[in-house]
Amino acid sequence: MKKINSRKGFTLIEMLIVIAIIGILASIVLVGLGPIQRRGRDARRQADLGQVRNALELYYYKCGHYPGGSACTDPVGNPTWDALEQAVRGASIGISQIPNDPSEGQSYTYATNGSGYVLMAVLEDANNPALNDREAPGNGVTDPGCTEGTNYCLEL
Repeated sequence: MKKINSRKGFTLIEMLIVIAIIGILASIVLVGLGPIQRRGRDARRQADLGQVRNALELYYYKCGHYPGGSACTDPVGNPTWDALEQAVRGASIGISQIPNDPSEGQSYTYATNGSGYVLMAVLEDANNPALNDREAPGNGVTDPGCTEGTNYCLEL
């Protein structure tokens, strides 16, 4: 009679080898995704500033100046990102939230003189094409550092 090997399944060594190979492949994939994630966050920053630009134009159409206080009737004052958010939400223009930077500890910058503004975000990728041909704002608003480092600005 023929003896049939009744052993089914994998040995512990075989399982450990497979787990080690999967772990190595997973770590390679995660390390390779770092630059892609940075570019994705930078693209979100650029899109966020574009959305804020639209909100500012709606605010200007309603109030006749860009936000610097907490309501349409407030003077320009000392603009901050939080003050911008409060002013836009309080202006009843249909916007309930202004986007914030996707990275923890980072924030966008807003500067205005009432008739013009500058929005600034710090990008992570120094080779981002949006950083080419940068220049200081030409609208009379104090430059928050648009030509320095990886600062990306939109202005009116």
